[in-house]
Amino acid sequence: MKTILTTTALALIAPMALADEIRVLNWQGYGTDLEWAVAAFTEATGHTVVHEYFTSEQEMLTKLRTNPGAYDVVLINSAFTGQAHGEGLIAPIDASLVPNLADVDPGLAANEDLNPGGALHGVPWVWGLTSFAVNAGDFPEAPTSLSVFWDPAFKGRVSIRDDALEAVQFAALATGQNINDITDLDAVKAKLTELMPQIATFWSAETDWNQNMAAGQFAVATYWSGSAARSMSEGLPVSFVVPEEGAIGWLDGLSIPASSTKQAAAHAFIDYMIDPQFYVRWEAEGAPATSNTVAAAALPEDSFNRKVLGDPAVVARVQFMRPVSDEARETYLALWQELKAAQ
Repeated sequence: MKTILTTTALALIAPMALADEIRVLNWQGYGTDLEWAVAAFTEATGHTVVHEYFTSEQEMLTKLRTNPGAYDVVLINSAFTGQAHGEGLIAPIDASLVPNLADVDPGLAANEDLNPGGALHGVPWVWGLTSFAVNAGDFPEAPTSLSVFWDPAFKGRVSIRDDALEAVQFAALATGQNINDITDLDAVKAKLTELMPQIATFWSAETDWNQNMAAGQFAVATYWSGSAARSMSEGLPVSFVVPEEGAIGWLDGLSIPASSTKQAAAHAFIDYMIDPQFYVRWEAEGAPATSNTVAAAALPEDSFNRKVLGDPAVVARVQFMRPVSDEARETYLALWQELKAAQ
């Protein structure tokens, strides 16, 4: 009897003895730190989760560089995955430890920027668009073109985000250019110069956007698809538009720092984050689009991500962001600062 009791006790203790505390580096309030999700993961695996946050991709990279061994999972936009890999900051993903990876959209899994050196270094997690939304009170029928931003009827009720790269890429779309290969920066500058008198104010955060739209200060403004889903779920009367000129696409992946000593637990957390059961619940609260095709198919017919981002014709108009050189970023920032100073 004594031997049986001892064996039983060890069987109960063993899972907890093998449990790890993993540290996740992400934007605050971005899926991985949902209380119910962390609790469910801990209950299922025994692993506990602690979060640390960044406010920009450059800060994220700095944290990885200066704190080796401090993080086990990190959210990296695909446009920065190659840089993180090039600096030796992230490790290849072991697909055998991420069973749900089999259900990830093949096109996203094969994304060139998530596979630097020919090996997957970031599991495709969620994706979305930077496009625009309109106040339904001003638009009984949603517009189909970016030209609405330059419509004199909406002068003083237009807004774009105060971000140099986003502004330049937005104007590139409006001038028929590839956002990843802008060949006519003069046309971009001219287009933004024409836009400036239309602007009511620049927005910088989702809360700013919601307040201005709710107050009727904005008729049309650039916006993110995930934020639009949240705004609409909270009852804000807006419509999200993917215009004929296209939209800026982004793809976020979950990576594992090369210095992590808890690789198995990190892989388990990533697998949970792309699990359909997790995503369907998160989507109801206003999530970006999932990379998991099974999760996407499980969404209600009227869900934002199924109706809007699930439309192949919409996806075909998306230009996904590629890495941007420091030189180009500096050029865009100088252009943007010049335009704002002259306003």
